[in-house]
Amino acid sequence: MKTEIQPQNTNRSEAFRLWMTSPMPMVTLVKTLDVGHLVKVSKKSGIKFTTLMCWCIGKAASGIEELYVLPENGKLFRYDKLAINVIVENRNGGINSCDIPFTDNMQRFNLDYQLLTTKVANDCKSSILDDCMVIGTSAMIQTELDCIVNQYTDQFCNPMVIWGKYRKGLFKTTLPVSFQFHHVQMDGGHAARFLQLLQDEINLFSKNT
Repeated sequence: MKTEIQPQNTNRSEAFRLWMTSPMPMVTLVKTLDVGHLVKVSKKSGIKFTTLMCWCIGKAASGIEELYVLPENGKLFRYDKLAINVIVENRNGGINSCDIPFTDNMQRFNLDYQLLTTKVANDCKSSILDDCMVIGTSAMIQTELDCIVNQYTDQFCNPMVIWGKYRKGLFKTTLPVSFQFHHVQMDGGHAARFLQLLQDEINLFSKNT
C-alpha cells in the first residue's frame, strides 16, 4: 500500500526542503562486496547468482526504514511493501522491466522470480507493481565493472543497485556494486548502512544454506 505523508512530520523534513527541487538529487556510493559464499550457494543449489543477490538486496533493504519512503512528483510517500526490479531480455532481443515482490521466504522469491521474468520475456511486456517501494537492479554480467553511475530522470527516483561480473581471486571472490539513491529518501549514512547490511545478509545467507 502507498500512502502520502507530510515531510515535516518525518525525519526527512530538512532533506526534502534542501533536495526536492535539486536538478541532480541523486547520490552514488560504491562498495566492493565479498560474494564468495554466495557463489558457492548458487552452484550448490542451482539458484541463479543474480536471484540470490536480489533476495539479499531485499532482505537488507527491509531493515532500513528510509527505503520504504520515496519522493514522487514533489510529494513524499511511504510504502508498506518492497519489490525488486530486474531487467529482462525478451524473446525479441529487446529488454523489459520486471518487478518481483520481496518476501523473507527465499524459495518463494525464487519461484516468483522465475515465473515473472519468464512471463515478461515471453510477453515482451513490462510488469510493474505500483503498490510497492521498488528497488531497481541491473546485472551486466558480461564483463567486470568498477563502477556505474546511472542516469537520472525525474520520472524515476527509486534507488538502484548495479553490478557486473564477479571477480575470482586467489582468496576472495569480489563484486563491486554501485548504489544510487535520491537524497530526499536517505542520507549517505543510511546508504552506507544498507551496503553493510547487504554484505551481512550475503554472509548470513551463505552460512545458513
